[in-house]
Amino acid sequence: MATFKVTDASFSQDVLQSSEPVVVDFWAEWCGPCRMIGPALEEISNEMEGRVKIAKVNVDENPQIASQLGIRSIPALMMFKGGQVVAQKIGAAPKGDLTKWIQASA
Repeated sequence: MATFKVTDASFSQDVLQSSEPVVVDFWAEWCGPCRMIGPALEEISNEMEGRVKIAKVNVDENPQIASQLGIRSIPALMMFKGGQVVAQKIGAAPKGDLTKWIQASA
């Protein structure tokens, strides 16, 4: 399963009410480091299908949820389980580090 897009309107249903853990990538089109980790997150999403979902929130298009969660710098990754934030990671990282973080948090 590839990453999927989440909006302010769909965040509650897609992330908070998900039965699987969800990693949310807060990003923007103009953010170089955000674009750098995008392909790695796509690969991880496919490799970990059925264990974790990876969602993307464009902070320019969806400022409400980013503001509610206190996102001040991007890329910002948040792991949600049972509607709660259980882990956070700020900044770009290599695929191996992202995979380890997701596995440890999920």
